[in-house]
Amino acid sequence: MTDIKGFCDPRFVAVRDALAALLDKDDIGASAAVFLDGEPVADLWGGYADADRSVAWERDTIAGVNSTTKNMVALCALVLADRGELDLSAPVAVYWPEFAAAGKENVLVRHVLSHTAGLPDLPGLTAVEELYAWESVTGALAARAPAWEPGTAAGYHALTFGYLVGEIVRRITGRDLGAFFAEEVAGPLGADFHIGLPAVHDHRVAPLVPPPSRTEEYAAAAPLGPDGTRREDTGVAIRVKDANSLAWRRARIPAVNGYGNARSVALVQSVLANRGSAGGVRLLSPEGCEPAWQEVFRGDDRVLGTPMSWTNGFGRFGNAFGWGGWGGSLVVSDPGSRMTVAYVMNQMIDRDGQDDDRGMEIVTAAYGGLY
Repeated sequence: MTDIKGFCDPRFVAVRDALAALLDKDDIGASAAVFLDGEPVADLWGGYADADRSVAWERDTIAGVNSTTKNMVALCALVLADRGELDLSAPVAVYWPEFAAAGKENVLVRHVLSHTAGLPDLPGLTAVEELYAWESVTGALAARAPAWEPGTAAGYHALTFGYLVGEIVRRITGRDLGAFFAEEVAGPLGADFHIGLPAVHDHRVAPLVPPPSRTEEYAAAAPLGPDGTRREDTGVAIRVKDANSLAWRRARIPAVNGYGNARSVALVQSVLANRGSAGGVRLLSPEGCEPAWQEVFRGDDRVLGTPMSWTNGFGRFGNAFGWGGWGGSLVVSDPGSRMTVAYVMNQMIDRDGQDDDRGMEIVTAAYGGLY
C-alpha cells in the first residue's frame, strides 16, 4: 500500500485509507484534506509529483486544479457582497457600464454567479494565447448578446465565469481577481492557493498528467449532449500541454488557473462551511455565507447536459455545495456539519471513457468520520 504522509484525526482514518487505495490504483500523486469547524482534521498526501514517479509529492506540492478555482472566484464575490460593496441582485452594468450593450442591461450579478447569464462561450478565438488578453476578452463579452434570456436557463460558463466575475471585482476594487484573492482571502488565512502563479512557486508544481492512453494534446471539451453530440463553436480548445505551460501559470484566467493542494483548497472553502471564519480568521459574517448554498437555478444545464442546481457561484448537491475541475480535483462543503473536503491530484481521468469517482470516494470517507 502506498505510504501516506500527513495526519488525520482517528475518526477520519477512512480518508487516509481511501487516498492510499486511489494511489495504489489510478493516481500518481494526490492530496486530501478535511476541515471541521474551520480546523484541519485530516491533511494527507502521497505518491509522486511527476509522471515518471521520480519526484515525491511533498507537503508543499501544488497542482493546477482547473475549474475547482471557480470556488475561489465565487468566494471573492461573496466577500465583497458581505462588505456591502457588491449587490448580488444589482445589474452587472451598475459596476461595469459597458456590459449593458447588446441587451444585457438586465443581467444581474447573481445571473453571472449562477451560470444563467447566457454567456457560456468565447467563440471566434483561434489560439489559447488569446485568453491571456484580459481587456480583449472582457471587451468581447461586454459587447456580446446573451444566448438566452438571462435568468431563464443555465449553461455552465466554463471560462467566461472568471472573466465576468473578475471584471466586476476589478471595477469595484481596482485589483485583478488574483491580487484581490491573494490580499483579501489567501493572505489573511495563510492559504497556499494562487490564482495565476508567480514564478517563485514553479518548482513546487506537479504537472497535470493526461489520462491513460492520451497525450498532452488531450483537450478539455464540453460534455456530450443528450443526443450524443457536442456543442460546436464554443471557443478555443485547451490542451493538457497548455495547462502545464509557464504562460498559462502567469496568465489571468480565474475560472481555471488556480494552483494549490487539498489543504489550501479545503482551508479557504471551510470559511463558507464554518459561517465565515477558519483558523480564527473571519472573512465574512455568518449571513454573508448563505448565498453559497441558496439555490438560484434548478433545471437542465444546456452546456453540461445534465440537471443542475446552481447557487451564487457553486453547484449544490443536496445539503452540500462546491465544484470540481477538469481531470478530477474537487471540493465539497457542508454547512450543516461545518465540514469541507478537498482532493487534488495530478493524474487526470477522461470522464468520456471512464467514470471518475475519486474525489467523491474521499468525500464519502470523510462523512463516515462524522458518525
